[in-house]
Amino acid sequence: MINLDNRLRAAFELCRNGVVAADVGTDHARLAAALALEKNCRVIACDVRDGPLEAARRTVAEHNAHNIEIVKSDGLDEIDFADDVIICGMGGELIADITERCRFTDENTRFILQPMTKAEVLRRRLYKSGFELLEEKTALDNKKVYSVMLWRFTGKSRVIDEIEALCGKNRDKIYLEKIAEKLLKNAENMEKSSGAADEAKSLRCKADAVLRIAMGCGNENC
Repeated sequence: MINLDNRLRAAFELCRNGVVAADVGTDHARLAAALALEKNCRVIACDVRDGPLEAARRTVAEHNAHNIEIVKSDGLDEIDFADDVIICGMGGELIADITERCRFTDENTRFILQPMTKAEVLRRRLYKSGFELLEEKTALDNKKVYSVMLWRFTGKSRVIDEIEALCGKNRDKIYLEKIAEKLLKNAENMEKSSGAADEAKSLRCKADAVLRIAMGCGNENC
């Protein structure tokens, strides 16, 4: 078994067996190697930088993974097709940019996305762009908490509220408590600034709503 950190292992688990998979921003290509060897996928491992591509070639050679194609590509620009698209370890805005400009999207395409930051921006943008969030899993890595998301394209645009943008479909208590903790910290900083009392109150209201979801109480208004 290929050694993957918790983020990449969670993404690996959401990928289907025996499909064509695109590992975008492959870096060291360990995820690509795991998909090829453990899930019998044909993998397109791509990155925009030469250094990671060289590291990817070394990983492929080390594991003798013949069904991996290494491609230099800015996002999915040079990829013509994949059943499962995996994008891990980037900011939420960049992942949204790459996903929204995918040229081969249909309802059978799956997007496995793991944002390092701004998960709420990613959810908001993809829903508005006609994507549907199917599932989320929590990954704990180096004392940080991430959500790994499974999406598909439906073409049905939807505007989501702030709480859904913050929580998505993730109901893991640890993940939700981390979101609430961040909101409360931002509220405290706001309260130290003159004229920011309303913003601080709004952040505390959102934190309370997130904590209610964490306790299984549902999304209730403040």
